[in-house]
Amino acid sequence: MAAKKESTGKAAKKPKAKTAAAKKAPKKSKAKAKAPKRKPAAKRAASSNSITGLDKSVEQFRENLERSVTLSRDRLQEVVDDAVKRGRMTRGDAEKMLSELVKKGRRQTDSLLKELERLVKQARREVGGRAEPVRKQATQAARSARKKLR
Repeated sequence: MAAKKESTGKAAKKPKAKTAAAKKAPKKSKAKAKAPKRKPAAKRAASSNSITGLDKSVEQFRENLERSVTLSRDRLQEVVDDAVKRGRMTRGDAEKMLSELVKKGRRQTDSLLKELERLVKQARREVGGRAEPVRKQATQAARSARKKLR
């Protein structure tokens, strides 16, 4: 096989070392690149709006979580007991403050959970709506396959 290569008179080419600029430059392909299939403008706009709305809601939820602080009732009780023991506040004031803090914390937790449930329902509706055509097609294919097997 080596004799055939020598008889053509062509020497084997060595790969050239690429320069930094050549490495960064994108390669040009000889074949035309296929453009990705795109949704019609109306569908793109509708889906991007719904995603944007959901993304905004999720972002607001995330911000609410970041602003909130979780403390156990036991830890709060320790701090309040310490303040009472050092004479910084009366037992009655401490109990009232602790009760109010716990009540407000529960309201905030309930509010965040309600918002989370709303976001989950919205996401399920959107996913269900997008999956419906595929589900119908799969059901029809299964029916036709069953008919062919009979």
